[in-house]
Amino acid sequence: MKKSFIAFNIALAVGAGSLLSGGYATAASLSELEKKENQIRGEKEKVNQDINQTNESIGHVVDQQTDLTAQLKKLESEITETNSKIDKINTKIGDTKKDIEQLRKDIVVLEEKIEARTELLKERARSYQVTGGKMNYLEVVVGASSFGDFVERVNAVSTIMEADNDLIAEQEKDKKDLEKKKQEVETKLQSLESMKKELTNLKAKQENQKQEKNKLMKKLKLEEKHLEEHKLSMEEESSILAGQETALSKAIAQEKERQAEVARQKVAEAAAEKKRQAELAAQRAEEAKKRQSSSSASVESSSVKKSSAPKKASEPTYSAPAPSSSSGIFMKPSAGYYTSGYGPRWGKSHGGVDIATSGTVPIVAAASGVVSRAYKSSSYGNVVFITHYINGQQYTTVYAHMRDNSMRVSTGQTVSKGQQIGLMGNTGRSTGQHLHFELHKGPWTQSKANAINPTDYIN
Repeated sequence: MKKSFIAFNIALAVGAGSLLSGGYATAASLSELEKKENQIRGEKEKVNQDINQTNESIGHVVDQQTDLTAQLKKLESEITETNSKIDKINTKIGDTKKDIEQLRKDIVVLEEKIEARTELLKERARSYQVTGGKMNYLEVVVGASSFGDFVERVNAVSTIMEADNDLIAEQEKDKKDLEKKKQEVETKLQSLESMKKELTNLKAKQENQKQEKNKLMKKLKLEEKHLEEHKLSMEEESSILAGQETALSKAIAQEKERQAEVARQKVAEAAAEKKRQAELAAQRAEEAKKRQSSSSASVESSSVKKSSAPKKASEPTYSAPAPSSSSGIFMKPSAGYYTSGYGPRWGKSHGGVDIATSGTVPIVAAASGVVSRAYKSSSYGNVVFITHYINGQQYTTVYAHMRDNSMRVSTGQTVSKGQQIGLMGNTGRSTGQHLHFELHKGPWTQSKANAINPTDYIN
């Protein structure tokens, strides 16, 4: 996401011209400040355009988040449906297992019946084998005691033969039923295997859906993070730019007041000069009258000499602005020892110096100026930005990691050199109580391109 720090930096530089430190306001004319005001307005328009474009980008991201949320809801619905199918399949598998178990029991009973019939048929077969499978009617007749007995014997033999035929038919039927039940068992088993395969596929699909959900959630969280970071950056930039506008407005107002005071002084001086000249003319006219009535040239000469004395006494006097106590040099912002210097540190560039000591340690403004920003940052902690305009050069000082509830200044406030602005602390990304102090020759930038070594400018 695009950041507008270029426009912000220019605006910061423009605003800095308004920051008046002591008597340094005379270095910038009103026309210069008004020119800078127009410049910062132009840059502000650019920043606003960038903010609008960024808002559009944020809108697109929000739309994407909405789409992703809908996709996640759909995915959750699909997962719920998959789980429902899995439950149904598990129920079917359970029922199938019960059916198979019952079939197995039926088969055991049927096999026992077939086995019993088989033994009976074997016994009959052995009997038929002995008799040759024929009925000797002569033996039946001879053996019969009477004709009725003969008939009964023939009927008995016929009944036995019919029973044997029925037994054989029933045996064949049971065998077919057994084969049918076995086939049913095989079909059930195949169905069970198919259901298991379907269940496995559904589980695999569910896992894929979970992975997809995790990916979507990760993407969503990443976009949310970028969105929040960009919002924070834009809000911070907007706040700093607003601080510079406030500082510039103060500078213009103070410069107008200064010029008005100069104009008033000039009018007063002109009136005083006019009055002095009138008094001098009247005095000279009076002296001329005296010269006419005087007969002594020496007395007239003496009178002229006396009349010239007041002219010297009434000459106006002017006082030049007092020079800066530091002449562009800053004072140390707090007591303590330098624990970390400016420049390379831990593989990175340290954009300032660290000053540390224990106890309650006041932090003061290193030079007079206007507070362009005073707030709590995630990295700087409680931090104050002060912009100075010294001998025509803009400087920005940064005072970071101040103690909570210790800030004594606010954005847009004019401060004097040595004025307390807070207490040394340990807020933000900090390890141990210390003051992180930065000095920038020009505006503060995120890249700290304008950072300079503060110790080179501190008394």
